[in-house]
Amino acid sequence: MAPGTRPGPPPGAAVGRRTLRSETLLVLALSLGASAVSSLISFTGALTRPGGLKDQAAHLNASHAPGRPWLDLSWQVFGIATALVPVFLVAHLLLREGVPGLRAIGLDRDRPGFDLTRGTGLAAAVGGTGLLFYLGVRAAGFNLTVVPESLPEVWWKIPVLVASAVQNAVLEEVVVVGYLLRRLGQLGWTPAAALVASAVLRGSYHLYQGVGGFLGNMAMGVVFVLLYRRWGRVGPLVAAHALIDVVAFVGYALLAGEVGWLPTA
Repeated sequence: MAPGTRPGPPPGAAVGRRTLRSETLLVLALSLGASAVSSLISFTGALTRPGGLKDQAAHLNASHAPGRPWLDLSWQVFGIATALVPVFLVAHLLLREGVPGLRAIGLDRDRPGFDLTRGTGLAAAVGGTGLLFYLGVRAAGFNLTVVPESLPEVWWKIPVLVASAVQNAVLEEVVVVGYLLRRLGQLGWTPAAALVASAVLRGSYHLYQGVGGFLGNMAMGVVFVLLYRRWGRVGPLVAAHALIDVVAFVGYALLAGEVGWLPTA
């Protein structure tokens, strides 16, 4: 050691935990933590606007350049791609930790059959229950009318909706389940506290939809955390989430205005 230099902290010292804490906060601030704050502001605006919540709309996949389809497509692809940057950041941070990236949380191609079959069953159970819950809380006046898509009738509409669904699934399950639970465990959180944190965060960034969006997604978060701990993989959760969103986005595109039970704005 050169004269005058001071030894650094040993591995596992307090500085390591501070680094992990700062890293986790930064990942959330760049992704779904920021979305939660934005959602809270949006919900506050909806509450203070004249009229009931169900008379207002929450738009998910909307046009960014009406009347200019190629420019609109460029914006859609850009938005989907940049939304996945935190996932690549998580992969980098896990690799730096000395584990095999996203494989460490079960996002890989090792067990596609397991992921797809478990994910399909989970999507059927959660998706059906979630739709009934949404219709109920909206009718009771606790939720905005959710408009899953309002894209123009162009050739790229369905592919963009599918890509958006997959992007949502990968981002949310990697960050809010796989990564967050791993980091909270390393920081000494109890399993119960980590479950609550993950579920509340998931509910929070859906608060723009209303109270129903918050509570329904928080309940979904509890189920997903429990299943992740049982299966040790986010793969089935990504598959389930993607299927739920594909059905919601594409189903709305096909059925809006055609059936009486589906609320539209």
